[in-house]
Amino acid sequence: MSDKSDSETSPPLTPMSLRALLGRIEHEWSSRKKIFDLPNARIWKPDEQVDLSFEFLGRTCASPIGPAAGPHSQMAQNIVLAWLGGGRLFELKTVQVIDDLEIARPCIDMETIGYNIEWSQELEVPQSLAEYVKAWMALEVLRQWEPLQEFIGDPGPHVFDMSVGYDLAGITTEKVASFIAGMRDASSSIDALRPELTGSFGRYADLDFDPVISDTLTLSTFHGCPPEEIESITKHLIDQHELDVIVKLNPTLLGYETVAALVNDELGYRDVSVQESAFAADLQFDRGVELIGELNQYAKDRGRRFGIKLTNTLVVDNQRGFMPDETMYLSGPPLHVLASCLLDRLANALPNTFMIPGHGGDVMVSFSAGVTKANLADTLASGVNPATICSDLLKPGGYGRMAPMLRGLAKDLTAAGCTDLASYRSVRQESAAAAGHASVSAQYVAALHSDGGDPYRLAANEKLPRSVDHELEMFGCVACNFCITVCPNDAFFSIKSLEGMSDRQQYLLLAELCNECGNCMVFCPEDGDPALIKPRLYTDSSVYAAREGQGFLLTDGRVVGARADDATASLVQRLLESEQGLPLQEVKPT
Repeated sequence: MSDKSDSETSPPLTPMSLRALLGRIEHEWSSRKKIFDLPNARIWKPDEQVDLSFEFLGRTCASPIGPAAGPHSQMAQNIVLAWLGGGRLFELKTVQVIDDLEIARPCIDMETIGYNIEWSQELEVPQSLAEYVKAWMALEVLRQWEPLQEFIGDPGPHVFDMSVGYDLAGITTEKVASFIAGMRDASSSIDALRPELTGSFGRYADLDFDPVISDTLTLSTFHGCPPEEIESITKHLIDQHELDVIVKLNPTLLGYETVAALVNDELGYRDVSVQESAFAADLQFDRGVELIGELNQYAKDRGRRFGIKLTNTLVVDNQRGFMPDETMYLSGPPLHVLASCLLDRLANALPNTFMIPGHGGDVMVSFSAGVTKANLADTLASGVNPATICSDLLKPGGYGRMAPMLRGLAKDLTAAGCTDLASYRSVRQESAAAAGHASVSAQYVAALHSDGGDPYRLAANEKLPRSVDHELEMFGCVACNFCITVCPNDAFFSIKSLEGMSDRQQYLLLAELCNECGNCMVFCPEDGDPALIKPRLYTDSSVYAAREGQGFLLTDGRVVGARADDATASLVQRLLESEQGLPLQEVKPT
């Protein structure tokens, strides 16, 4: 398959082996005190004086944030990075029966508020299972790895939450059923990976890894799923797989007039074309209210737990021209307002149903919509568990933005005289009631409709990423580090420049970890696409042979093949040699 310069289809991702990932971890830590390019200063260490834990469908998580189901929860290194940043609830990327998708590229547009055209896993279903098992094992190893102890303290428990979609026919296939079963009991997968724990990690080969990687699931209904289909899938997952289930809902529940008025008029995004047709095809509000009550009772009758998630992205017309599809999906600041308003409306329609302050019900509400450091405390005070993140992690800083969020949250709790989330929510509920609001959620929505909503309006979100008038070159650039931090897959890394090179460092790409989403191109200050221009390194000969464009095939860290002139290949070789043992051995898809 050719590069995106020749084709709009996605090249396959080639996951690294567990041995290779651990080798990279050990090398980076010993050489620069980083893991997958995350500096040790951005590793979250819990504050012993503040308890940020919460219950996710009855399971304890040590922090209330994590990556949303999307580009940050698909591959093992994604999940390791999010855990180091402080994530403890991992909404794994949605798996569906069709696993040979050709998603057009670029597929992410974070220039302003956030859009995408991706919607499912980009790996084969067995690969997705393997990635989650590798991540599960890697986290247990890192939890006990001595060099990390002073930086992570007691990391506390974490939860992997599966996600599948999009219809009953696909979910009941052997392929998807086997994935769910493999997550419910990963014993055989774990045993198969134990031999990859070698070298200094060999002492962990006999660890007692918990074989239950996940026994909760968020159902992604996407757009246009009929209510009877949602009902049938949820019941199937409860009955056949004995899972606690969350159903993801769409912002279209608010209705076309309300959504268009909020996005186009109140928030000022007049260039966003909300698709009216998508609302007619989606679950309607009144039926949604009924369905929540029915499915919650169905789960309780069978000893299971039920929850909802707010929200999926919003379907809009693609009028920007950056991504190729006619339809795209809006996220970021405006979606935060929509999801918050939907929570308040549902709470009013279903009193004493949800596990949020002022209501006291038993239906958990998960939240993922434009969560940032600035709004995390207010979002959590509304009672949602957890608040997961996507758009904010696609901005410069990437996974390194998570630890400051948690530190800021801990400061907010301390300032309120609280030592845990439960007491903080109680304090905020008392304050909301004293101000004449029924709940924290109602108070927050009122603020979003007033000046408190300014950060979500167009004026606060139309500034473009900084740029310089210079063509990006293979060697040498402004060294902003953006390509590294905005890449969800950690496909980029940097190496100190050789003597005689004018720039501080050089940037290289692990081509098999790059799905050409376009995010590095959006944030690169120079004119050009880093994913195509920077040296593209391959460790799998079959993938190298299938691609076109510049590239360098490595075996045991040495360049053994190059689609470049001899001088360029020699320079890449010298850069790699300067790293003194960068572990880039040949790996094969798992």
